[in-house]
Amino acid sequence: MIFLLDTSTPVCRLTIVDRDSRHEFEWQADRQLAKGLLGWLHERLAEVGGDWSSITGLGVFMGPGSFTGLRIGITVINTLADSLNVPVVGGRDDSWQTDVLSRLRNGQNDRIVLPYYGSEANITTPRK
Repeated sequence: MIFLLDTSTPVCRLTIVDRDSRHEFEWQADRQLAKGLLGWLHERLAEVGGDWSSITGLGVFMGPGSFTGLRIGITVINTLADSLNVPVVGGRDDSWQTDVLSRLRNGQNDRIVLPYYGSEANITTPRK
């Protein structure tokens, strides 16, 4: 099974590809992404009859998008790739899922994916 994750917006999107079948999921994560992402991924995996050892590759949307959403999603995917010892590939633009699947099927591995924000991060100063 291959996981394709996009956390660039408040709606988290996951596609699980298993041989010829695709399972699409959405979750209105909003401010619960950091707290609930790993559990939500585990529930979706169980829903399609898999477990962590079923994962053979991971793909993640690199951006642009939400600074915090990208940071959280990419960190979780990088951590899963390392702990499961499976390849991880990042992608951008509208065709990111097709590109990532192609690269994973060709044996490519980015080893670690970094977010692409599209511009410098806009970090505000604390109000206090």
